[in-house]
Amino acid sequence: MAFDFNYMLSLLPILLRYLGTTMSMALWGLLFALILSLLLALLRTYKIPLLDQLSQLYISFFRGTPLLVQLFLLYYGLPQLFPVFIGMDAFTAAVIGLTLHFAAYMAESIRAAISGVDRSQREASLSIGMTELQAMRRIILPQATRIALPSLMNYFIDMIKSTSLAFTLGVAEIMAKAQMEASSSFKFFEAFLAVALIYWAIVLVLTRVQHWAEHKLNRAYTR
Repeated sequence: MAFDFNYMLSLLPILLRYLGTTMSMALWGLLFALILSLLLALLRTYKIPLLDQLSQLYISFFRGTPLLVQLFLLYYGLPQLFPVFIGMDAFTAAVIGLTLHFAAYMAESIRAAISGVDRSQREASLSIGMTELQAMRRIILPQATRIALPSLMNYFIDMIKSTSLAFTLGVAEIMAKAQMEASSSFKFFEAFLAVALIYWAIVLVLTRVQHWAEHKLNRAYTR
């Protein structure tokens, strides 16, 4: 069969109706992943006994296993062991999976960014009477944010693309709708090319946002 360009164009508005679900998964995943990764990074930075070892184990597991396997463990495996998870819907499982997976990567980026801030900044903060928490919140983390931003944005972009795996759990998002349309029309190339173009457009926009944010944060350091 020849490539049907008009069919692909007709699919775009249909698929875009599900863009909200895709972006919602990614944004909730980003929010929770940032919170969890910051906590993990602080545990790794201050090397709190036992908690540091547990955080290393967590990071090792979620970085060392495929996201798809983790999603299946969450959605199909947990209810088997813990009946309280039986009522968990596919969207929630996808958000939890994205959170746990990407928090492991973000934690190492944030930890490296914190380590990249000169020790004299911390020492100067403590010398003027700040507590460790105040020094971290007011001095170190703002500077670490500038260092970590590029990698964190890259992980967010990767998270958006990884939401396409949620269709394996039954979440009605862009990839799931494309699969349904392709199955009914047998025009798989057109359907999946339309999906690819949508994701590509999202990534291009986010890349522009990333460059703008980096320029904004680096402006004080380039004078």
